[in-house]
Amino acid sequence: MAQLDIHNSQAACKSPPPQRFGDLPVLHKVADAYKLWHGVLQHFPRLTRYTLGAKIDTLFIETTELILQAGYSHREQKLAIVLLACTKLDALKYFLQIAWELKALDTKRYARIAEPLTEVGKMLGGWKKQLQNEAPPP
Repeated sequence: MAQLDIHNSQAACKSPPPQRFGDLPVLHKVADAYKLWHGVLQHFPRLTRYTLGAKIDTLFIETTELILQAGYSHREQKLAIVLLACTKLDALKYFLQIAWELKALDTKRYARIAEPLTEVGKMLGGWKKQLQNEAPPP
């Protein structure tokens, strides 16, 4: 059976993906935060792992997907996608805080995950501001 090489296939996408998505530093940051989260999720208490933990995991994935989508979308669509990514990131940070308040996430792990997410928020905010300044007034 032939193995699909997703990095060299031109059939699925008109433009080849960048190497490790080097042109999107915000994507690196959110991926780093997700890697930390992924290691923490397995230590979540069973009671919250499949509810709050799953919600946080989903928000991480959706935020990452929106950032990736914004990076490849046309200029006219970028602002709306970045705004949605900002909203998802805010929800993600909120649910992480709830997990910390419920003591499902200890302070040390919470701080390790929150730090790159704060940077992601700043990066998205800068991206949003840049796009708003470029957008022609209605």
